[in-house]
Amino acid sequence: MRATAVRRTALAACAVSLALLATACGGSSDADTDAGGGKNDKGAATSGSSSAPKTSAKALSTAELETASLKQGDVEGHKVAQAGPDDEVPADGLKADKATCLPVVHAMYGAAEAGSKATTKRKVITDPKAGAKKSLKDMTDGEAEGALKAAFDLTSTLVALNAYEGTAGPDAFAGLKKAAADCAGGFTATVAGTKQKIVSITEEKVTGGDEAAAWTLIQEDEGAKAPFKLVALRKEGTVATFLSFNLAAGQDGGAKFTVPTEVVAAQAKKLG
Repeated sequence: MRATAVRRTALAACAVSLALLATACGGSSDADTDAGGGKNDKGAATSGSSSAPKTSAKALSTAELETASLKQGDVEGHKVAQAGPDDEVPADGLKADKATCLPVVHAMYGAAEAGSKATTKRKVITDPKAGAKKSLKDMTDGEAEGALKAAFDLTSTLVALNAYEGTAGPDAFAGLKKAAADCAGGFTATVAGTKQKIVSITEEKVTGGDEAAAWTLIQEDEGAKAPFKLVALRKEGTVATFLSFNLAAGQDGGAKFTVPTEVVAAQAKKLG
């Protein structure tokens, strides 16, 4: 790639990267953890069931859920903002070609399952790295390519909290685990009329709350593949879901990035 083209691409990337990162998936318009790049836990993947007892929980109120939600300053090195209308996809706008995979689509966009009494959503984005010391016009091709990669190396996470009554929280968590196991070979989601092809779901390691699970989802678009990280964490009757995307990983055609453990741990701590 010639220097002029690289610089033009880098400028475009800088201009659009924050806008693209405003939503956790490019489709529509929006404690104690140990995760990242691990091998599958085959036993958990195939069971698809909650290990927690079916205790009856009292759902947190909207005010209590807001108090438990992440706020700016809760996650070092990250910006936290409340999700807005552009980050929302109505549940009736989320579909899957295989009905059993629908809980995965719901989790990706923070949509509640049956029994939810209150919902909050946050956008959490890693702080950008320090800018280059040279202007693009003074960079060599290699330096410009490095600047381009740095501009994309930001991880955006959509965090949703859903408060459930009774056993609905454990049921929702178990339903998501079963859906992820059943749909490991892939499926096609429709998000507000736009199709998104998920070609694989691979389980990762994560702990926290009363129970937690994590996966890497690979999305394919016209032959290009990009990874997403999906985490679910339950504390009593509240289920938190985290969907993360890193633009640099997507640009590298599926390069690895890790589960956002800092974000998961901060949210788990606030849930108590």
